[in-house]
Amino acid sequence: MQKILIVEDEKAISSVLSNIIEDECHDYEIEVANDGLEGYKCIEKNDYALVISDIKMPKMSGSELLTKALELKPEVTFVMISGHADIDTAVSCLKNGAYDFISKPIDINRLITSVKNALDRKHLITLNNNLNTENKQLKRRIKKKYQMIGNSQALKQIQEMIEKVAPSDARVLITGPNGSGKELVAHGIHDLSNRAKGPMVEVNCAAIPSELIESELFGHVKGSFTGAIKDKQGKFELANAGTIFLDEIGDMSLVAQAKVLRALQESKISPVGSDKEIKVDVRVIAATNKNLQDEIAKGKFREDLFHRLSVIEIQVPKLDDRKEDIPLLIEHFAQVIATEQGNSPKEFDDKAIKALQEFEWTGNIRELRNVVERLIILGQNPVSKEDVEKFVKK
Repeated sequence: MQKILIVEDEKAISSVLSNIIEDECHDYEIEVANDGLEGYKCIEKNDYALVISDIKMPKMSGSELLTKALELKPEVTFVMISGHADIDTAVSCLKNGAYDFISKPIDINRLITSVKNALDRKHLITLNNNLNTENKQLKRRIKKKYQMIGNSQALKQIQEMIEKVAPSDARVLITGPNGSGKELVAHGIHDLSNRAKGPMVEVNCAAIPSELIESELFGHVKGSFTGAIKDKQGKFELANAGTIFLDEIGDMSLVAQAKVLRALQESKISPVGSDKEIKVDVRVIAATNKNLQDEIAKGKFREDLFHRLSVIEIQVPKLDDRKEDIPLLIEHFAQVIATEQGNSPKEFDDKAIKALQEFEWTGNIRELRNVVERLIILGQNPVSKEDVEKFVKK
């Protein structure tokens, strides 16, 4: 239960205040301090939703209590009362951080209104602080999720490229095998760009049926096709002032490619079923596990779109080409998995790590992560070479 502290040297007044506030604020525990010094000691030991303090008191005045308490705990809310009130005193208290000032003799209705407003304000501040904390924690989790792990030369080159490319608005084509971490590169570019405060919208082109890809990218209007029961914004519009990440763009239909090309050329889109043009300001990052030059030769990918997308090309290596990063990746995944499962992270002994380095990782980093999770669940602590031989079939 939250607490309210009354600091008042006259016991008759503190008793009246305590009874009034207790009647009005049922969800709060009321405590009383008999002078400013005792009040300060209470504030040192406890957290209070509200402090109601007289100004003229022995040992420590209310004004001094206000100043010292806010230095100690800036979040404390104060309502000051005084029988020797003047404008200067009131102004001084408010300037020094008090929420309100009430003169004696106390108007009960005025006191109750002030207390309730102060508690509502405190509640809102707490909610905002909690929300800010949650947002910061979420951002840290997101940043950690998209963190690139390793010290290999190949990874260092990619990180250097990201740092060079990010501040520009140049389009980037990221290539590499499945599971190699292409989305990490895309997020790294966005996070270091001037658009970092804008949205990062991801589209997996391989996961969307060809007949729906245009609607997904550009939106549609109600009635434009069966099932279009209302207007819908497309991913390009949702990514306005930010970045759109077109993953597995090599699987996009030629019709959709033509519309993407127009969007890149004119910075405009048209929802399916509409003649209306919508201006968009979007940076495009694309990724593929296919050789787009081969796809062009087969007539499956537009050459003009390829040149539009590949202003900068970043090749992400397969895990087998950066095996020196495997120990750090294992440590990272062990920590992440332990956090997800609410357990302490398991260790991997040197022989187990060496055995994992000797495998061919056709599924790349994604496969390694799955194997680490399997070994954490089934293996001993620390995970041994015998565990690897028993539970990993390669």
